[in-house]
Amino acid sequence: MMYYPVLMQVVVSLLRGINVGGHHLVKMDALRQIYASLNLRDPQTLLQSGNVVFTTSEPSLAALPARIEAAIEAACGFRPAVILRTAAELREVVAASPFANRLSPDGAGLHPAKIAVSFLPAAPTPAAREKALAIPSAPDELHFGVRELYLYFPNGMGRPTLSLPKVERALGMPGTARNWNTVTKLLDLADSLS
Repeated sequence: MMYYPVLMQVVVSLLRGINVGGHHLVKMDALRQIYASLNLRDPQTLLQSGNVVFTTSEPSLAALPARIEAAIEAACGFRPAVILRTAAELREVVAASPFANRLSPDGAGLHPAKIAVSFLPAAPTPAAREKALAIPSAPDELHFGVRELYLYFPNGMGRPTLSLPKVERALGMPGTARNWNTVTKLLDLADSLS
């Protein structure tokens, strides 16, 4: 009988809407315990906003978000949406940023604190993309990746022109956004587990 090695992969889990405005509060140690209870190894959290990086030997990640959502609901009494990206996929997201050549924390280009990535559960249809791009947004910028929105808010994220709820309605799906600094820190954390 042949045995095949189980391949471990590093996965980044992004929860939507936890610890925001005093709602859906989850302590990060409790969140790590929930992930560990699902046999997700080495769960590590970043910040207090629902970012969990872990390793798993799950052959398919398709059913995993629903399992995580159900476990959080059982433990915490609410069910946040969970979006997953493998470390390799997150690396591609960072590499594909339309803002990469324009980044400059010294003020000569785009400041990383004014850039965000909204992660979507699936690729939007061409018609949905077109509808989202028709939403007035200037001076903010919206660009599509495969399952991501790349966003630039020149006046800061606290004063956006572009309405993400309108974009999500146009796409027919909610996403969960992270600022650029968080995205790159998540990639660093994922790489450290690889």
